[in-house]
Amino acid sequence: TSVLPFLHLLSHLSLLGHGTAGFHFVCVTDLLPLDLLSRALASPSQSLTSQLQMVQSRGSRGFRLAGTMATSMSFRASQIFTNCNYFPAEFSLVATLKISKLRQKTNEYIFSVVKEGSNLLLLGLRVSENHLHLVILSPAVGRRSRVTFKDVNLDDNRWHTVVLAVTGPYATLTVDCGLKQVQSFPSALSTKGSRFFIGGRGQWRGRFTGLLRQLVLLPGSDATPRLCPNSEPSLAELSVPQVLKSTPLQPDSQGPVYPYEAETRVTVGDHPPCSKQEHGQLWFNTQRKSLFICDGLMWRTLLQNKERLDYVEDYQDLYTRSETLDIEVFFIPSEGLFMAAANKLGSGIFRWKNGSFHFYQNISTQEARAWKHFTIDNKTFLVVADLREEEPELSIIYRWNKRRRRFVRHQALETHGAQDWEAFQIHNSSFLVVANHRARDVNHNIHSVIYRWNPDTKLFEVNQTLHTTGAFDWEFFTVGPYHFLVVANTFDGRTTTISSTIYVWLDGRFKSFQNITTVGATDWEAFQIDGRFFLAVANSQKFTDTGQSLYSLNSTVYELNTLTQTFIRFQDILTHSALDWEFFIIGDEKFLVVANSHDGSSYSLNSVIYRWQGYEGFVPVHSLPTFGCRDWEYFSTDEGSFLIYSSAMSPLSKVFRLRTY
Repeated sequence: TSVLPFLHLLSHLSLLGHGTAGFHFVCVTDLLPLDLLSRALASPSQSLTSQLQMVQSRGSRGFRLAGTMATSMSFRASQIFTNCNYFPAEFSLVATLKISKLRQKTNEYIFSVVKEGSNLLLLGLRVSENHLHLVILSPAVGRRSRVTFKDVNLDDNRWHTVVLAVTGPYATLTVDCGLKQVQSFPSALSTKGSRFFIGGRGQWRGRFTGLLRQLVLLPGSDATPRLCPNSEPSLAELSVPQVLKSTPLQPDSQGPVYPYEAETRVTVGDHPPCSKQEHGQLWFNTQRKSLFICDGLMWRTLLQNKERLDYVEDYQDLYTRSETLDIEVFFIPSEGLFMAAANKLGSGIFRWKNGSFHFYQNISTQEARAWKHFTIDNKTFLVVADLREEEPELSIIYRWNKRRRRFVRHQALETHGAQDWEAFQIHNSSFLVVANHRARDVNHNIHSVIYRWNPDTKLFEVNQTLHTTGAFDWEFFTVGPYHFLVVANTFDGRTTTISSTIYVWLDGRFKSFQNITTVGATDWEAFQIDGRFFLAVANSQKFTDTGQSLYSLNSTVYELNTLTQTFIRFQDILTHSALDWEFFIIGDEKFLVVANSHDGSSYSLNSVIYRWQGYEGFVPVHSLPTFGCRDWEYFSTDEGSFLIYSSAMSPLSKVFRLRTY
């Protein structure tokens, strides 16, 4: 229907109101949001480019008043109140702002309505420490009244969206779609001959020093249902100026270009958080001389000084309760970096603090062989492969308890000479597979078990069994849409020269894909270089026909041939009872480090770092003195890049620092 008769009626009532004692008229509009911030930006009589600064903070942009002109962000009230001169009796004010900590007795105006010529404050929205005030001139008594909302906590340097809704004699404040307060509200006022000021009250005193992203007047309606609920309540939008949503500083843009800055975070400590609140923030890592940007989920590299490995230095002697057969380095959100040591006599959890590992928690184990860390539904778990004397032989899954900040027992699984666990996910399902080495009767031909997580019971259940022969290690990897498991079979009771098997996931189960002859295989390491897929096996020892053992023999790197769809031999590397391979990357360089443990006469051997040289394969670049080396783990912190090895012959493990240039 046409609104012209309605507007005519409003005009008539306005005249009636001015001539009737004791009667005041309240403007009614068509309920369209009035974007006060955009209105001020569009003021033709001002040049705002030197008075405003566009700032990006926590992933969102707002305006900061940078000039000294009191009228830099203002416009006449008659520009929005075209049919009458009265402020609506029912209205909402929506403001999105970010304020640093305010000092005591500080008052800053988000916006105000001021009588031109006299600087008389008619209406103002004012913020102070922990308070929000709506100040209004009461025409009946000729003095100002103030509606105060307490404990609003807006000055915490974070974005907030507040909705101040006035309905009849009540004013309701909603902050980030959550906090609500209700106060009484005085009568309406005339706006004739007045001016709106954004970020102040027409003078330097009371200027708003924070960031303002949104300021909207919605006549005749509560704006809260339009904004809430919202996935980002602190940045809920009713009407935000387009210039704050578009890419800033476009040379070819038609509109004004405002001075622009974005917050950066410079740190030499732990990673700063990267969530939706930090979206768009920059972080310069001075340790690595690299620049990152937060995409709302993780830090993405913008510029990076490519590191190159220079030399390796002895960094930390790490003493454990006994010999250490395996180490697992992992990260717990909000807690930091940890390392689990699999010890023969009780195992220990260590935490990285002040640039080194320190003992954190003892876990009772009998002859722990390996640890594996994994997460399910943001919960952190550790599972140990343990050789216990009692029947049944059990390996334990531990869960991180956030309240106690300790690992607690979660589930026990029956195992048989367990040497290793592997955790993996396929199609949103979580799995564990154990390497069962032998039965109590020393039979090495035994099934290893794949367990599947039941989200209803929160427990692992048997999903599939696979025949293995003295299994020592499992490795899970993915090539395109295909998922693989490869087992390191070590010994069948007679010989160490046996087949290790690669399995592929088909129709909800793992099926045999390829058999590879190995010699006392103890570890597989899967890795990818420039789109090529590799598997490296650690061969530990060979039984000869005379009953002797050979410890110095080749370990092999295999590459996936896409034509034959099989892994073929790529490179042989002479090793000495190799027990582990670890692949790691520094800058653009790729490396493999081998755990050499024994050469037939001594456990004091050099373990070797090999660097990828393309056509030449892996070439030795560093030799590290080790004693009974059992396992290698690579990790990096803001202090740099590190390697740690465990000793199966000594309670002393070592951390090496990888010096780069």
